[in-house]
Amino acid sequence: MKRSLVIGAGLGGIAAALRLRAKGNEVELLERLPSPGGRAQVFERGGFRHDAGPTVITAPFLFDELFSLFGERREKYLEFRPLDLWYRFYFDSTGDTFDYTASIEKTKEEIARFRPEDADGYERLLQTSKAIFDVGFTKLADKPFIKFSSMLAQIPPLLKLKSYLSVAQLVNSHLKHPLIRQAFSIHPLLVGGNPFDTTSIYALIHYLEREWGVFFCMGGTGKLIKELESLMIRQNITLRYNTDVEQILVKDGRSTGVLTSSGEVIYSDRIVCNADSPAVYDELLSAQRKRRKRVIPDKLTKYSMGLYVLFFGTRKKYDTIAHHTIWMGKRYRRLLSDIFNAKILTDDFSLYLHRPTATDPSFAPNGCDSFYVLCPVPNLQGNVNWDVQGPALQERIITALDRTIMPELKKTITEPFWMSPREFKTHYRAKHGAGFSIAPIFAQSAWFRYHNKDPHIDNLFLTGAGTHPGAGMPGVLCSAKVVENLIAEQTVKQT
Repeated sequence: MKRSLVIGAGLGGIAAALRLRAKGNEVELLERLPSPGGRAQVFERGGFRHDAGPTVITAPFLFDELFSLFGERREKYLEFRPLDLWYRFYFDSTGDTFDYTASIEKTKEEIARFRPEDADGYERLLQTSKAIFDVGFTKLADKPFIKFSSMLAQIPPLLKLKSYLSVAQLVNSHLKHPLIRQAFSIHPLLVGGNPFDTTSIYALIHYLEREWGVFFCMGGTGKLIKELESLMIRQNITLRYNTDVEQILVKDGRSTGVLTSSGEVIYSDRIVCNADSPAVYDELLSAQRKRRKRVIPDKLTKYSMGLYVLFFGTRKKYDTIAHHTIWMGKRYRRLLSDIFNAKILTDDFSLYLHRPTATDPSFAPNGCDSFYVLCPVPNLQGNVNWDVQGPALQERIITALDRTIMPELKKTITEPFWMSPREFKTHYRAKHGAGFSIAPIFAQSAWFRYHNKDPHIDNLFLTGAGTHPGAGMPGVLCSAKVVENLIAEQTVKQT
């Protein structure tokens, strides 16, 4: 029985551990935090519960697969409740709202309120998105790109799909109203990319939502992680928390184990690393730096934006606030340029507002609501003093919500607290505090992204947001499938 060591209990690491266990491996999972989930932690303050990480499930079958590996049904443990209203957009420049729903016809009716011709344009956008989805997700999401020849083979279909365009350029070719263009070009922000730089391959997210829908896990992402932890325990996967790996040990081109911060050496036959890929090579493999021939130089790497996340409860219910709200500021392209390129924090912003109590009242005391607000900000490559700017940004966000969609918020808010890119770096070991690892531009996708198998260490594999196919729950879960396939291929060759 092969002994596999998994570093990091984020979703990519959990999925990899389960897939390796299903193949008969002895699996040990190491996590530096006190609990599993990686960025999907849970905070509780004053009777209010908050998921710290991802909140949207768009490819439920990827979780179903993890339970079915062991003859179990996900539905026995977890309820994925479909949402009818996927996102409500509020545009601060005009005060208009736009509801993006599970019904294509209702969505088109909403679009037509802004510009009738764009309803047909949305149909064309969906057709284009499906064509990209059929290649980018169906054919490539769980396929390894560890050889450049694999990338070359995909160049013709990718060029045919105009992958050289940005998501914004693709959307703008179908839609003309400026606010509707904004609404349908924000998807790259969900995986850490600037819509004006991110390759149009990521426009497949439009069809991904239409293919399976948008779901919320009752009990939250924390409940999802808890049930995956229980599944690992039932399958005799060894779980070790509060265990910080300082170094991956390598000898003669093979990893032999890890050295922890306590000085313990843990040996293994192979390693799957779910830590942030840039940090893996900078910190855990620093002793191998001179021997590595291909690692993206940091000065040439483009990282995702940082995230400022404000959590709070309210002593009243805001029944008019949807489960997911996108609060769009007056500026769009120039704001994104300030965040991604200039890396400066400005007085204005756009926001994602999560109200889980719209679907699951258990997140707050009776008659109350639970919220978190995610605000894209510069990562730590920008010079922002978060001790000063963190409280100031909290006040600006609360003021903006109070003025617009949440009247009297200043009077009803309770238990507010926040995280900045600084906490993403210290808590999650994210390089530059980037919220989604490296950015999803074309030059950092597929073969150009961090490989799922190290090119020079025979038995070291990588999962997570920085690897192929990318960030977001579907991406990191697919990265574990890629690793499973690579290990299966390697096993066949060795036998």
